Amino acid sequence: MAKKNYRMNKIYIALIVALLLTNLSVHSQMFSDTKFGKGMVNHVAKDSSWSVKFAPRIQFLSSTNWDYQDNQFNNGNTSFLIRRARLKFNGFAFSPKLQYKIEFGVSNRDMAGASKYTANAPRYILDAVMKWNFYENFVLWFGQTKLPGNRERVISSANLQLVDRSLLNARFNIDRDIGIQLRHHFNISERFIIREVFSIAQGEGRNVVTGNLGGYQYTGRLEFLPFGKFKNKGDYLGSSLEREPKPKLAMGISYDFNNNAVRNLSNRGLYMENDIGFYETNISTLFVDAILKHKGFSFMAEYSKRDAEDPIAKNSDGSETGIVVQEGNGLNLQSGYLFPKNWEVTGRFSSIDLKNKDKSNQYTLGVSKYIVGHKLKVQSDLSYLTLAGLGNSLMYRLQFEIHF
Repeated sequence: MAKKNYRMNKIYIALIVALLLTNLSVHSQMFSDTKFGKGMVNHVAKDSSWSVKFAPRIQFLSSTNWDYQDNQFNNGNTSFLIRRARLKFNGFAFSPKLQYKIEFGVSNRDMAGASKYTANAPRYILDAVMKWNFYENFVLWFGQTKLPGNRERVISSANLQLVDRSLLNARFNIDRDIGIQLRHHFNISERFIIREVFSIAQGEGRNVVTGNLGGYQYTGRLEFLPFGKFKNKGDYLGSSLEREPKPKLAMGISYDFNNNAVRNLSNRGLYMENDIGFYETNISTLFVDAILKHKGFSFMAEYSKRDAEDPIAKNSDGSETGIVVQEGNGLNLQSGYLFPKNWEVTGRFSSIDLKNKDKSNQYTLGVSKYIVGHKLKVQSDLSYLTLAGLGNSLMYRLQFEIHF
């Protein structure tokens, strides 16, 4: 009963905050922009000492799956889901050089993953991060947010080109964690930009309150933009909605090292508990990616590889616990074309090859209609999957997104 009340109180608090900010938007005279898609609330203090932007979003998903057995597809199983329901806040405090972002997830999928390591509480907080531009092009991030891993993961789920991310991301991404990040960029010519990111994190994922159980997680990323910046940060947006008049290219490489990791997907997955506490091993993950956009055309490619020093979790006597670090590599290729009335056709091929397992592949064809860019859109896709150990299947998805 206490747990139920605790959860309800959290939801009530989130709703009250949303209502208060909505009320603020009605009575405030300090709007920066109230156009749809620019935030439900945009408020700046009279003395310009702080600001807040509030932007809720919802994703409604319908999914149908058919398993392939005896040379035919069986009757489909259809489900309906509130895939994401989120409350987003951002702005600056004291100075525009000190920014913040807070994002809460309040759908069941967003909150999933409660365990003793998160105080047996739903994981409401997605992002809670400060960003301090302390000197020229140097920015220090501290708090909980996404690590600088693969491009597809860093692209917001609100801005995806297909209904959801690929098999590569599902297996190898390093997601969110708590720590610090140092970010910097510089030009080596008038147009050629290089970005650098270095991160130190706890190494056990988001909302963990019992830590640090193993070592720390170290992530570095380099990005190269030889033809200059994309319009409106289009290198981290799905589709080619900005219709770049000249080709724009971004290439990135990330390396992640989780020292004495205690989970079997680096900072995600199962905790590798044993008879004396936790099994620990060093896990490294490499990502290489690129994205190209020109007019209505877009192309994105990603490669990943994960290794562990000793992937088989063991007890103190050497016996195996049954949990194994999932080593292997993955490839994701994705391309789309946006037609003049903002209809888009997208194709994707994803493949993952885990050690000691057969390959898993996914072939996807998607159609999207962008009504107000990524802020109001309808997306559908059809996928043929060959999953190791699970056989072949067909999946159809239809999703509606609204993002204020």
